Amino acid sequence: MFETVEIEEGNGVATIWMNRPDVHNAFNAQLIADLTAAFQALSLSESVRVIILAGRGKSFSAGADLNWMKAAGEASLEANVEDARKLALMLRALAELEKPTIARVQGAALGGGMGLAAACDICIASLKASFATSEVKFGIIPSAISLYVLRAIGARQATRYFQTAERIDARRAQDIGLVHEAVDDDGLDAAVEAIVRSLLAGGPKAQAAAKKLIRDVSDRPIADELVEETARRIASLRSTPEAKEGLAAFIEKRPPRWTA
Repeated sequence: MFETVEIEEGNGVATIWMNRPDVHNAFNAQLIADLTAAFQALSLSESVRVIILAGRGKSFSAGADLNWMKAAGEASLEANVEDARKLALMLRALAELEKPTIARVQGAALGGGMGLAAACDICIASLKASFATSEVKFGIIPSAISLYVLRAIGARQATRYFQTAERIDARRAQDIGLVHEAVDDDGLDAAVEAIVRSLLAGGPKAQAAAKKLIRDVSDRPIADELVEETARRIASLRSTPEAKEGLAAFIEKRPPRWTA
């Protein structure tokens, strides 16, 4: 179906492989379009519970293809904006997927590649991985990815790295909140699989509601309105078939039906 990505599915898990290894999975218009379509298709798939984003070859993604960026910069303002908008909408489609998402990062995750890692719910990285918001080196800014990188590492760290474009190793990325786990190369897939198992044990509708809760509640002051809203959210979920099944399974000491 796609020119630049491959999708592997099985046992409730879909892995999207970015497949431009010769250019370290750098973004161009086709990869952006293929990723957008893949996210949309998998969001509708009833057989998919968890989505893993990965890159073929040595790198997760080295960011923007410089030839593509050069062509966009030479286009008209309207065409340039439309091109940038497609990137921004692709990142949003990933960040707002109702299903849990995991970035499996090996090698370089630079610019837009770091944006993809930040837009996923969970990031597991090889100790050989490295990250950077490298845009200022090319006279531009990490604008489209900023929404997700800021959410991951905060304004204080972003103030440094957006300006210095320093390489961030996996341990440092874990320290600042971008990476959840940094593991040896040969343990990367096992670490991802452990997270997948935990995710598959949870209720899918509850996970979607949890993701929405975080988006809606983060950075809001604790006030009467917000307290009431959170009470209503849990009350509405407790009466759903999924919640009733989860509670019954716990009481009866059996796995819930969604793990079958």
